[in-house]
Amino acid sequence: MKLKMYQVDAFTDKLFSGNPAAVVILESPLKDDVMQSIAAENNLSETAFVSIHESPVSIRWFTPSIEVDLCGHATLASARILFDYYPSLAGDEINFDSKSGTLKVTKFNERLCLNFPSDQPVVTELDPLFIEILAIKPLRLLRGKDDYLAIFDNQIQIEDIQPKFSFLKKINARGLVVSAPGNEVDFVSRCFYPEAGIEEDPVTGSAHTMLTPYWAKQFDKEDLEAHQLSKRGGKLNCRLASDRVFISGDSIIYFEGTISIV
Repeated sequence: MKLKMYQVDAFTDKLFSGNPAAVVILESPLKDDVMQSIAAENNLSETAFVSIHESPVSIRWFTPSIEVDLCGHATLASARILFDYYPSLAGDEINFDSKSGTLKVTKFNERLCLNFPSDQPVVTELDPLFIEILAIKPLRLLRGKDDYLAIFDNQIQIEDIQPKFSFLKKINARGLVVSAPGNEVDFVSRCFYPEAGIEEDPVTGSAHTMLTPYWAKQFDKEDLEAHQLSKRGGKLNCRLASDRVFISGDSIIYFEGTISIV
């Protein structure tokens, strides 16, 4: 069996930055274990599997080690491929069917906008384990649907954090997001997911469904500019609208090809 596969750098307008995601196009069903093996072989933070034989188009996301319920950058990458290579399925808007419900992606010129459910984090007690992980005490600790969120005073603290990943694996969550007000944007962040096989994710759209409602409340504004401070880096525009978060970003296609599944 041969499958079309693409790789897209998401939340950037420059190659070799942003967050790379593989997009595999499925014209017929594929077993879960095969999808997991493909994701492990790709060894990217996410591989998206897009089932174009289904209506609406189905999307699933796999890290090298597990399937996840929501992934922003791989959804952006998948939409970019459908808009560019499968326009009859896309038009100017795509509705993906996913484990997180219907996800809408809209095209505005070359920029794409994700319409995701918001995740309102709740303040929780600061377990000393988090100070051990981060080697610095956050202002506060919150818990969202999937991740913990540690808030700090300033961007320099976020840049300097070097987590102890052996301790980070002990938290009862998908991962840990750290964030603070930014120097040139509203807020900055970094995201750590060792349990999902990703020590530090380059740019995490799904984390911004939690970050956006938090910072929107802090700044009393709905439109926010964000920068994820990973080595590759990425920029996002985020807007809170009731129980939805709109996340916009650029993307650039790195390659297109075919993989063979024996």
